[in-house]
Amino acid sequence: MTERFGLGEHHVDGPPKDPYDLSACVAIVRGMANRDAQETWQRSGSTISKYFGIVLEAIFNMSGEYIRPPDMTNVHHTIRYSNRFFPYFQGCVGAIDGTHVSACVGGARADKFRGRKGDTTWNVMAACDFDLKFTYMLSGWEGSAHDARVLEHAISEPQNSFPFPPPGKYYLVDSGYANRGCFLAPYRGTNYHLRDRRRLGGDRKKEQFNYRHASLRNAIERTFGIWKRRFPILRSMHQFPLDKQAMIPVACAVLHNFIRMDPASVAQDHVSGDEDDDDASSEDDSVDADPDGVDVGDSSSHLNIPQDMDMGAFRDYLTNCIHEGSSG
Repeated sequence: MTERFGLGEHHVDGPPKDPYDLSACVAIVRGMANRDAQETWQRSGSTISKYFGIVLEAIFNMSGEYIRPPDMTNVHHTIRYSNRFFPYFQGCVGAIDGTHVSACVGGARADKFRGRKGDTTWNVMAACDFDLKFTYMLSGWEGSAHDARVLEHAISEPQNSFPFPPPGKYYLVDSGYANRGCFLAPYRGTNYHLRDRRRLGGDRKKEQFNYRHASLRNAIERTFGIWKRRFPILRSMHQFPLDKQAMIPVACAVLHNFIRMDPASVAQDHVSGDEDDDDASSEDDSVDADPDGVDVGDSSSHLNIPQDMDMGAFRDYLTNCIHEGSSG
């Protein structure tokens, strides 16, 4: 990254002895205070802040290189080789959700940034694939904004470059979003969290659908979990200007995806427990492990969304297919 994007070119006090600017930036987003960075790199606070801004902008500008749309032509192996998900969700290209990251805001502006828990936050919307990499991120909305409003903005403004899937493909979203367009949501008013499903037995059709939907959509929660644990600044924002604060989640997503390119890092995330501890993240996808599963073979093209079918009708159709498969 330092060579390709020139991150080691900005130095002070003569010729550089090491590319401290990038390492200082990474240390700060991982939780190091400016004062500690001054001591570590023997630079003034203003110099640390200056080069943090330079490197932050450079990493943010890499988002087009490292935060890419998912593969929308092939079925991901997480779906393809799971009898819980294939063929039912073969048209799914990823999951979308919003999450709150810390915002450092004071004065009269703070109220707009207060989320449900009363803290000042940014509402960040993201999409991920099933390798737990970010495929899209929109940052800059105040914590008081509803997730659905942020998504509407993402898809309605061309400058946001939202990666729309081709016909027949879709993203999974939670019940806070509308079940329409290319967004497949669970049934509202029906238990779908994994613990609820197990306690209630999952006898009804909608519960079966919501259970599998939640199991697959859990990828976005796991991705957020790794991302936030890796970069503590997302939980405790420093006192930067608001425009820099809005850039930090995207920059951290770039670094997250870059790190996830290394198989050893992916394995370490799993071993160290950085992935979300939700039931779905540790569940075996094999045929023997799934009481509702059935080996469906390869004939499944009809489970992509027909062009003349809206998302509500498709969800009902998918629900019936899952129920019939688990009863057969």
